[in-house]
Amino acid sequence: MRIQIHCVHFTADQKLLDFIQKKLDKLETFNDRIISGEVYLRLEGSDTSKVKQKVFEVKLFLPGDSIFARQQGTTFEEATDVVVDMLKNKLKRHKDKQRNISAQQINESTDLVEADTVNEDIEY
Repeated sequence: MRIQIHCVHFTADQKLLDFIQKKLDKLETFNDRIISGEVYLRLEGSDTSKVKQKVFEVKLFLPGDSIFARQQGTTFEEATDVVVDMLKNKLKRHKDKQRNISAQQINESTDLVEADTVNEDIEY
């Protein structure tokens, strides 16, 4: 999966970028149709304060849809773990929803085919 990582107003360490890529690559086991993703890393808080909140945002692009998750934490690694868990659940729900829609469409189409064959058997 192709992931673009954007660091807003700072430069991220390569270890952090590799950690994020590794964690997000594991999401493909839950839905193999992920096209790409965008990650935004931000520091929130006043410029004078030494401790800033880290904000981790991910947007995953699927065919015809997208999934978004956002988390604040004291470290990017902590926020990454929480977001990955959130995305796992969202991807599972999305896949189940797609399966249910597909199953419903299949049932409707077989009902239509059966109705057509019943009508053909009747002589007017």
